[in-house]
Amino acid sequence: MTRIRQAARQNKTTLLKTGSYYAIHICVAAMVAYAVTGNLWASLTLSLLEPTVQAVAFFFHEKAWDRAARRQANNTAVTAVAA
Repeated sequence: MTRIRQAARQNKTTLLKTGSYYAIHICVAAMVAYAVTGNLWASLTLSLLEPTVQAVAFFFHEKAWDRAARRQANNTAVTAVAA
């Protein structure tokens, strides 16, 4: 349980961004699905399924970008020290 709390603290910003992205995505997906199907239940089902998968993908996408930024910062620091 402590590992989960520690991971949540370390990823707080990314988790908050993921949550807000998820909420917006559900609303947009529900409106689009309803416009296409005209069926409230089908639109709700689709709007919950697809954004849930997208939110998980977004979280890992953000983590990959953070890792790339840290790697670039480290490379810049090493280059500056070597010069």
